[in-house]
Amino acid sequence: MKNFVIAAVSGALLVISGHGIAANIEAGKKKAAEVCAACHGPDGNSPAPAFPKIAGQHASYVEKSLNEYKSGARKDPIMAGMAAALSKEDIENLAAYFATQSGLKTKY
Repeated sequence: MKNFVIAAVSGALLVISGHGIAANIEAGKKKAAEVCAACHGPDGNSPAPAFPKIAGQHASYVEKSLNEYKSGARKDPIMAGMAAALSKEDIENLAAYFATQSGLKTKY
């Protein structure tokens, strides 16, 4: 019973905080085509070894990374510029989209 109460309260807090609301994967796909595809590929499987593959990454990792580029906590002039124009919703949608993609292994 104690575990049930803890789970119920945790779930309620997630919903209240907004993290329990599903991101829009289709919106993330569209934004990825506009912002990310040139370097990371349309599905996050970068065709070039200079750019990391982000397909299949955990949504929380992609979201954290983009927020850190946007805030300046993580330094990269190109990514900072890309992330600066993204809204909170854009970041959540992109993270959800890339998390649903298959991370393909490519030989360079």
